[in-house]
Amino acid sequence: MNQPATRRTLLATGAATLAVCCVGCGDDGDSSSAAATTSPSDGSAPASASADSGDGQALGSVSEIPEGGGKIFTEEKVVVTQPKKGEYKAFSAVCTHQGCTLNKVADGTVDCPCHGSKFRISDGSVAHGPATEALAAKEIMVHGNTVHLA
Repeated sequence: MNQPATRRTLLATGAATLAVCCVGCGDDGDSSSAAATTSPSDGSAPASASADSGDGQALGSVSEIPEGGGKIFTEEKVVVTQPKKGEYKAFSAVCTHQGCTLNKVADGTVDCPCHGSKFRISDGSVAHGPATEALAAKEIMVHGNTVHLA
């Protein structure tokens, strides 16, 4: 005996089909995105770095990083600062409070738009909470006029 499909059966079948499709589609986009922005913790160059140059991934020109300020490289999730003339520092651009991407460098701090945390450009330490942990330092190299992730 075949019973007619109920509304509940149709909805459950449709939801299951949609979930399977979304999982299949999400794998390709998510894994390539994560690979492009993940840096190894052992200090070696990221996977996207040029093997020929021996340098890490180029972030930008030193002229983009003002003295006493910095620039957020959103795609790489890195902030590069220049606390003093010719002194460049780099930190994760991910807030240690709840993982939001930092969005502004002003008045000696790197700021989070989500809950107002601020981090010092000189060492990534917390200048204003609610974050309680400093930003993770990143290794960079300056070659000529270009800043590279190490």
